[in-house]
Amino acid sequence: MEQKKRRVVSYENMDEVLAAAFNEKYPKGFSDYLPDLKEYPKPDGTSFYAVTVETEDAICLVKIKIKTDDVEDIERWLDSEDDDEGEEGGSGDDSASLPDDNIAQYSTGEDETVDGD
Repeated sequence: MEQKKRRVVSYENMDEVLAAAFNEKYPKGFSDYLPDLKEYPKPDGTSFYAVTVETEDAICLVKIKIKTDDVEDIERWLDSEDDDEGEEGGSGDDSASLPDDNIAQYSTGEDETVDGD
């Protein structure tokens, strides 16, 4: 029995055969492959994340680009959260705050549930 080739391919550069195998293994996309995503170290000290996908003639690591949390980014975010805690209304930037529990206030009345949909 001949041993399969081993390849590393970026998600963006998959050929049709590999893309078909990827879609068969992960039909829902991101939510399917997240549990299988593994970190692989590179000789230069950096790393990449990939999932394993097997085709008829090869076993491929498909590199997936993900943004990992940077310690400095987290510290800046935490520091800015501490600064905003005591302010009512804040600076008008609601992007960092969570909506309140009363989501009905955002309804326009046009999105009514219809039986039989």
